[in-house]
Amino acid sequence: MKLSADLRLVRLLQLVSPTLPVGAYSYSQGLESAIEAGVVHDAADTEKWIGEVLEYSVERMEAPSLLRLIKSWGARDEAAVARWNDLFLASRETAELRVETLQMGYSLKTLLMELEGQDEKARAPLDCLEEMAFPTAFAFAVAQWHIPAQPAVVAYLWAWLESQVMAAIKLVPLGQTDGQRILLALGERLSAVSERAAAIADDELGSFAPALAIFSSRHETQYSRLFRS
Repeated sequence: MKLSADLRLVRLLQLVSPTLPVGAYSYSQGLESAIEAGVVHDAADTEKWIGEVLEYSVERMEAPSLLRLIKSWGARDEAAVARWNDLFLASRETAELRVETLQMGYSLKTLLMELEGQDEKARAPLDCLEEMAFPTAFAFAVAQWHIPAQPAVVAYLWAWLESQVMAAIKLVPLGQTDGQRILLALGERLSAVSERAAAIADDELGSFAPALAIFSSRHETQYSRLFRS
């Protein structure tokens, strides 16, 4: 069923809302460990850390993977969905990052299967994968609701950014105003990030963020922590 432009926007806002019950609030993606180590200790450091993860990791792997998954779901090409899903899972460099995307993917998949209006035929493709990454489940909803790909990616990036800033507000700690300043500054980059992600060729996908991988690994054995990654 085709949705109106306004209803597609509403669906997209629902997908990226902090109230979406996928557990995004419980992860910091290595940020907690970087703060524990003293690498991030104020608003300027926070903006730099999140901005660099956005540029060197999310832009170069997660966002272009999401675009390919949206296209694959839209074409009902389950083999392509499986290929891009597996590649994204293989790109998760630590156990925590892999568990995070699988848990969030499972939660969103379960939610989509339970929502009213998703009949059995519409839900069936969600059973094509034994392990589903979060971008894969997100892309399914985008394709199912006929949401344009580029706005969907920008919204996805915003949700990721907001989650990182919310974690930093609790951990650094930052004031609410500092958090909003970071969102304003980094939010201005999201459209360009989405455009660059769309221009990445298949054989160019791949993030390079060794500090992220190191601190994510350290977080697995960190003694005192609030977040699951």
